[in-house]
Amino acid sequence: MDIRHKANRIRLFTFNTPQMRAFHFSWFAFHICFFGWFGIAPLMAVVRDDLGLTKTQIGNTIIASVAITVIVRLAIGVLCDKIGPRLAYTWLLCLGSLPVMCIGFADSFESFFMARLAIGAIGASFVITQYHTSIMFAPNVVGTANATSAGWGNLGGGTTQILMPLIFAGLLMLGVSETLGWRLAMVVPGIVLFVTGICYYFFTQDAPDGNFKDLRAKGQLAEASGEASMSKTFGAAARDIRVWALFVVYAACFGVELTINNIAAIYFFDNFDLTLATAGMIAGLFGLMNIFARTMGGVFSDLFASRSGLKGRVRWLFIAMLCEGVALMFFSQMHVLTLAIGIMLVFSLFVQMAEGATFGVVPFINKRALGAVAGIVGAGGNAGAVAAGFLFRSEALTYQEGLFYLGVAVILASLCALVVRFSPEVEAEEASAYREAAGDQGGAALSLR
Repeated sequence: MDIRHKANRIRLFTFNTPQMRAFHFSWFAFHICFFGWFGIAPLMAVVRDDLGLTKTQIGNTIIASVAITVIVRLAIGVLCDKIGPRLAYTWLLCLGSLPVMCIGFADSFESFFMARLAIGAIGASFVITQYHTSIMFAPNVVGTANATSAGWGNLGGGTTQILMPLIFAGLLMLGVSETLGWRLAMVVPGIVLFVTGICYYFFTQDAPDGNFKDLRAKGQLAEASGEASMSKTFGAAARDIRVWALFVVYAACFGVELTINNIAAIYFFDNFDLTLATAGMIAGLFGLMNIFARTMGGVFSDLFASRSGLKGRVRWLFIAMLCEGVALMFFSQMHVLTLAIGIMLVFSLFVQMAEGATFGVVPFINKRALGAVAGIVGAGGNAGAVAAGFLFRSEALTYQEGLFYLGVAVILASLCALVVRFSPEVEAEEASAYREAAGDQGGAALSLR
């Protein structure tokens, strides 16, 4: 995909360029998606009592919340290539708001399960966020841009854990019963999702020079219409073993983060005898690390690239994954609350840096099939969450045992990063593009101006 006039600098407090509007709207939209996607997670202790759910049933709903996202993420990347990220995000946000608001009508395990399954489609928002920033920013800052936009979006996993119990508590103070309170609380993220979708349509554009439809009409962008073209794009990505290696890697970092988002509050609630609000606050710390941790993963990816090119990006990804797995194994063995919180934060740092490092590599795999590559790799995150979900639905395994086995799996998955290789020609081409973008930058890659 030949996109011109990409930004070679991230000016955080600038909103008057299409690149920075896409940056800010994409991370905010992804952030809000977490409120709909995981808004029910910190309230699960109340839902469990209201609907009489067993541990296995809770595990099944956790799997449902991430399973459908695998399919939607595979499709949404190709859809971005076809209609552009602006329209894709608008439709996803507006349609996704409906099951979020309707989950309050659930009155049994079956209806609650179906609602969480439908809500899971919102998780495809991540692919659009990464797609939009990938085509807006130059090689010298694309790792930082992707990591920061995704990280600030993932931050929603932390703020959701904190805010949803507060919204729920506020409703109880107004005299609403617990049974009705968790249902009304979910209306709030649904409304915000819909409004954000409308704003995305009016305030962003697909590429630095305009929307895909207009660029194709002017002959400045190749056509991507028809099922054959979409199939060809997806096929090119699917035949590349590097894409599937990154699929496994992302399954072991973002998939793990999704799993922790789903179980953290109820884990601390049950194992450390805490109140729902306190458990939610502690669980929220895990997601709040995204305010800087995933950005660090992208920044280090760009720094490694400045010294060692694409090989450097891959090397950093392996290091981050390995450290994530070790930290998770230690976290699983903590039985003192303060130690558990401390190790959780170390683990959170590495899991989110690994995510940023993954999408520091993705834009360079296949530029002509960027959407398909991002979709497949992004789907890996949810596939990993589905696989991990089976560890935490079993009555035979404790949560601590499940976390330990998950840490072992992450260490094994880190080896897949070493499968990602680039030809000498691609290495040379990207090194030249990096130097050109960095030379035109005239300042720091990340700026407050």
